[in-house]
Amino acid sequence: MPVLIESARLILRRTEERDLAFVAEAESSPENKPFIGQWSLDEHHEALTDPDLLHLIVQEPGGERIGYVIVTGLRDPNLSVCIKRIAIEAKGKGYGSEMLRSLRDWLFQNTGVHRLWLDVKTHNARAQHVYERAGFRAEGILRECIKVQDTFESLQIMSILREEYERLL
Repeated sequence: MPVLIESARLILRRTEERDLAFVAEAESSPENKPFIGQWSLDEHHEALTDPDLLHLIVQEPGGERIGYVIVTGLRDPNLSVCIKRIAIEAKGKGYGSEMLRSLRDWLFQNTGVHRLWLDVKTHNARAQHVYERAGFRAEGILRECIKVQDTFESLQIMSILREEYERLL
């Protein structure tokens, strides 16, 4: 499958059906599950052909899959694109930061996106720090918007605008 995005240590390519077992495993791993939403295999399968989404595998140049990312809103008339989900299995190696910067750069350089945004659970300080370093700014909190068993969790909305991205260059 052709490479969509390439950085010094990573390749991002479109997810294929053969990758879906890996995606499900990464999504439900104990290190990722508390921080990201969960989709069924059918939802992931449908996403592979949705023209409004990018469902990408993150891998090392040698082919070792280390995670995946989902981007939504590619056809949004307001040019507001969402990084829906990031799941990286190899923690603490800088892959998440490198993937985010590479994806951010590709989106701003290859699409008409005006606003790139994401949400992150308020208790996920590690991810919030990564997003801030990539130029994302906190916009506000969706208070107790996700029910997790018998409790509720809040989401921090973060974004970067095209003009803010261009100032980073």
